[in-house]
Amino acid sequence: NICFTCLKGKMVHLYGDSTARQWFHYLTNTLPDLKEFNLYRKNKFGPLLALDLANDIMVTFRCHSSPIIFHTVPFAQVRYIANEIDGITGGTDTVVVVSVWAHFCPFPIEMYIRRMQNIRKAVVRLLERAPGTLVIIRTANLRELNLDVVMFFSDWYTLQFDKVLRAMFKGLNVHLVHAWEMSLAHHVPHDIHPLPPVLTNMIDVMLSYVCPQKDG
Repeated sequence: NICFTCLKGKMVHLYGDSTARQWFHYLTNTLPDLKEFNLYRKNKFGPLLALDLANDIMVTFRCHSSPIIFHTVPFAQVRYIANEIDGITGGTDTVVVVSVWAHFCPFPIEMYIRRMQNIRKAVVRLLERAPGTLVIIRTANLRELNLDVVMFFSDWYTLQFDKVLRAMFKGLNVHLVHAWEMSLAHHVPHDIHPLPPVLTNMIDVMLSYVCPQKDG
């Protein structure tokens, strides 16, 4: 069982694609007192909100702006992650998780570079005003491949974007969850939404950053 006591008093903001939303649902399904609130959003893009009042835990999810493949998103709900991060006060009680990659693969990599540059600038501003904020970057992972997706979403494309992501945040006070290596190393089939054993390992790594073990 995962120990979630270190999330007490924390606000966890998840930004990105459905791989970030997967973390939101994992937490709401695993923490018994973390309840999702009905914000009357009938789509997958959020905002999503869950609260544990007894333990003072808040978890949110917000999808990134276009490009978004396969779905129609109401324009009023479109948000840029950089703008969302700029709206966070930050501090030692705040955890920010960014997972942005899956929907960009069919497009020129320059689009992804520009988007990540803006997110990087927002992270720099956040850490300047609130150095105690924990920022976690979830890297890309391998996915299942079939004839419907291999032409535009192959792992080779994904790897190029993952290299950009890692280079973009190099040198900043952020932590990486190495989803690529974690999905590659496990024997379970690859999936755009990693299967439970891999997903649990990712959450464990996130929690290790939230509650690092003290020496000795």
